[in-house]
Amino acid sequence: MKQRILFVCLGNICRSPAAEAILLHKLEKLQLIDQFDVDSAGTGNWHVGKLADPRMRAAASNRGISIKSRGRQISLDDFNKFDLILTMDNNNLKLVLSLAKELGISFKAKIKPLLSYSTQTDLVEVPDPYYGGDKGFDQVLDLLEVAIDGLIQDIKVH
Repeated sequence: MKQRILFVCLGNICRSPAAEAILLHKLEKLQLIDQFDVDSAGTGNWHVGKLADPRMRAAASNRGISIKSRGRQISLDDFNKFDLILTMDNNNLKLVLSLAKELGISFKAKIKPLLSYSTQTDLVEVPDPYYGGDKGFDQVLDLLEVAIDGLIQDIKVH
């Protein structure tokens, strides 16, 4: 049975599609890709159907990572479709937990911040690089790579 993981940020054009692409890239290298379904979504609907921000795609491409997903908004179905929903910041976490309460029933997904898997930062939030300069996209990718390494280790242990 496949492990299903969903990454969530605000608009689904910077952080969460980058996290999705990084995890897929690493799983491919580890030859574990067929054991996972990985996706990303936003809490908002502004960028539904759009490719990730060109600055994030360029920064990821410089690392050999291709971001191919298109923006979508998280839905109530996601709480029973995915095993793990990983958020990028406290606001995303609050919105996802609030949406989960709308179900009014128990659900399958565990919801937690992605950076809870990181061993190399005291940060609890992945900063949104959208309104910053190009350097911010590389900083976000650095944070995501370390956290996703921790996620993979945790998955391997369990």
